[in-house]
Amino acid sequence: MTDLTEEEKQIPVEKYEYLDHTADVQLHAWGDSLEEAFEQCTQAMFGYMTEIDKVQILEKHEIEAQGEDIQSLLFHLLDEFLFLFSAEPYFIARKVKIKEFDRVNFRIVATGYGEIFDLKKHPQGTEVKAITYSNMQVHDKPNLHEVYVIIDI
Repeated sequence: MTDLTEEEKQIPVEKYEYLDHTADVQLHAWGDSLEEAFEQCTQAMFGYMTEIDKVQILEKHEIEAQGEDIQSLLFHLLDEFLFLFSAEPYFIARKVKIKEFDRVNFRIVATGYGEIFDLKKHPQGTEVKAITYSNMQVHDKPNLHEVYVIIDI
């Protein structure tokens, strides 16, 4: 188990919501920066999989995501974290922090903080099968940093 700092264990304020969508769910996340909106969107995905407040910050996992544009970068960020959950060790993040956000080369390095998913502790929510590009939106303006992503459930 990895030693975590008190700062790494702090839980951020939720800045996301779930919007109804036929046969899928749309994640809508926002933040004070585009980085925070991406972090919140990833946390929203995990929040749909279980009662996120039951997930403790006990360990961390780092991922790298690469895209061809800003939308594919968001897609690959979510997809990398979905893979972490779907394959051993079945890691579920309570918090996500982006360490590097390269808007020129469309590359992200992010750390997920959470624990191994355990059905005895974490109620099973809805299975997320895939991330989609359907109606994906990324808004990055001076006073507006928000994203919309439809996930296949």
